Amino acid sequence: MNWTRVLQVVSTTLLLAENAQGFIGIYPTQSMANTNASPSLRESLALFMGRAAAVRASTKAKTDAKKAKTNAVYGKKIIMAVKQGGSDDPNANRLLGDLIKQAKANSVPVDNIQRAIKKATEGNVGDFKEKTFEAYGLGGASMIISVLTDNDNRATADVKSTVNKRNGKIAEQGSVAFM
Repeated sequence: MNWTRVLQVVSTTLLLAENAQGFIGIYPTQSMANTNASPSLRESLALFMGRAAAVRASTKAKTDAKKAKTNAVYGKKIIMAVKQGGSDDPNANRLLGDLIKQAKANSVPVDNIQRAIKKATEGNVGDFKEKTFEAYGLGGASMIISVLTDNDNRATADVKSTVNKRNGKIAEQGSVAFM
């Protein structure tokens, strides 16, 4: 094995990478791939983008998750408004018109709004209902949990499971709202 050649290739690659704008990482070259270097050495010379790229990716993932959640909530609310109002025209259905304005203010794409309206008018979509749960958390903190769902049993099971995992207790209807 020609370790001198491997070190020469690595040092040349490092110099090239340092001369570029900022240090990005070690780029294995074609000559490095052709050497008889051990696989562990080749694997250790893999490209790495640094911490900045990981931070950007994490931030983007959080932002995308928040947008997806907002889009889904407004989609369900629009479906509910179309079904309750009986019309897919925002001028005739005031609740739908108000929801569309709110959705646009929260940067929901127009395509998503139109898709939700179309989905509601097809008729094979389940009716979304708003359900309210009351619970006590740690230290007796009272919580009112509002859920928008098309399946009451699943929503009840999910809320109870989540509250129990967090050492909370589901309260009777009206006990928390009474306070």
